[in-house]
Amino acid sequence: MRLQDMLSGIEFEILQQSHEEEITHITYDSRKVVPGSLFICISGMETDGHQFANEAIRKGAIALVVEKAVPNVQGVTMICVKDSRKAMAVIAAAFYGNPSSDLDMIGVTGTNGKTTITYMLKNIFKQAQVETGVIGTISNWIGEQELEAVRTTPESPDFQLLLKKMVKEHVDKCIMEVSSHSLCLQRVYATKFQVGVFTNLTEDHMDFHPTTEHYYQSKKKLFHMTEKANIINIDDPFGLRLAEELAHSEVSLFTYGIERNADLKASNIIMDYKGVCFKVQGMGMNHSVSLPITGKFSIYNALAAIGAARTMEVSPVEIVHALENMEGVPGRLQRVKEIADLGIIIDYAHTADALMNVLESIRGFSEKRVITVFGCGGDRDKSKRPKMGEISGKYSDYTVLTSDNPRSENPDEILQSIEVGINKVHGSYEKIESRREAIRRAISIAKKGDIILIAGKGHEKTQTVGKETICFDDYEVALEAAREENVL
Repeated sequence: MRLQDMLSGIEFEILQQSHEEEITHITYDSRKVVPGSLFICISGMETDGHQFANEAIRKGAIALVVEKAVPNVQGVTMICVKDSRKAMAVIAAAFYGNPSSDLDMIGVTGTNGKTTITYMLKNIFKQAQVETGVIGTISNWIGEQELEAVRTTPESPDFQLLLKKMVKEHVDKCIMEVSSHSLCLQRVYATKFQVGVFTNLTEDHMDFHPTTEHYYQSKKKLFHMTEKANIINIDDPFGLRLAEELAHSEVSLFTYGIERNADLKASNIIMDYKGVCFKVQGMGMNHSVSLPITGKFSIYNALAAIGAARTMEVSPVEIVHALENMEGVPGRLQRVKEIADLGIIIDYAHTADALMNVLESIRGFSEKRVITVFGCGGDRDKSKRPKMGEISGKYSDYTVLTSDNPRSENPDEILQSIEVGINKVHGSYEKIESRREAIRRAISIAKKGDIILIAGKGHEKTQTVGKETICFDDYEVALEAAREENVL
């Protein structure tokens, strides 16, 4: 494919031109360049792709897309654009044949709930016998084929290639988590979405977004990319604002909630350790649902999935059957079922709001003590650490503070930041830097009927300490500790 044919709608300047050749591969990573490649120079947060242009040429790149001229480059075409990330998204979509046009794309964005909603929708479409793809935090799916997910939303060339593979495998619906990073960094630019879902917005990624308003505006971009419908949680203040701002859009707007008068509403809620029952009304639904995942926020997730499925004309009966037969989502309120005498729950809650939601839900059905094991990730938003400490101190009977993924930070300094919050509410706690030992400690002090929440890492199978990444699975570590403490 010719380079200029892939730049439709993008302003560019030809800095130098070699004889025109067919582009056979596109990449932003010089290590992946092969002969015939187009190398796109991205100015990243840590490295600048322009510095690797000559290396790319040595490996066989025949063209460059740049934001600034690269000196001492000969024998290749060099095209300058204002925003190489946006250009890369346009080029990638064109190179792979604009695959989103051949799929019903459902984008889910918000601080919390994205992964669970995509899994609920996957289950619903499977029940409706619709071939489905999923792109998200835990893994990517093409039908029943599971693929490793490196990040929540892949870079645009990887993303468009994944969509192309879905089209080739006759996938009809693609459900994807759309992160604020991906919207800011143009990873999903030049993609056609049929439906957008907004879950909620609370403080997160404040190491990336300068303000909460910037975070909100990043999320909002998705809802100007949709063609059929937007599904919005209006119990969330930012969701209510978004619904008001989209009220006059040509795209259909459907709201959902529990507290407010929404298009899709849940009522008659009954909740326990094993799940939640509720009645859902609106959008053609007037049904009772017994969801085998507990928590009030699980109802919100279910409403979002129901709303999106109804816009895709899935029948109410198929939706209810799929939700009631959910097997759960790895690392999302995941019960360690092998341990009968203790309620051990693994959850990805790594923001203040997510931790509060989980603990409030557990408090709603816990008859005895709640013991929480958690830490905060290093090299990430530091402002949430004392807030999470305060929440755990308030809602837990006892907290074991420990390491999450400390990365390059001193683990004890991270724990000290969390302590500020837990001391503010005079919470009972201890610090154990080793996550393995912290989990074992929580199990050793728990009594029959207590609930232990192991929060922060959820589905993750590794832990990053310094520059080393080790195998670490909260679920397996909890089982191992239970055996050692003779409670299995």
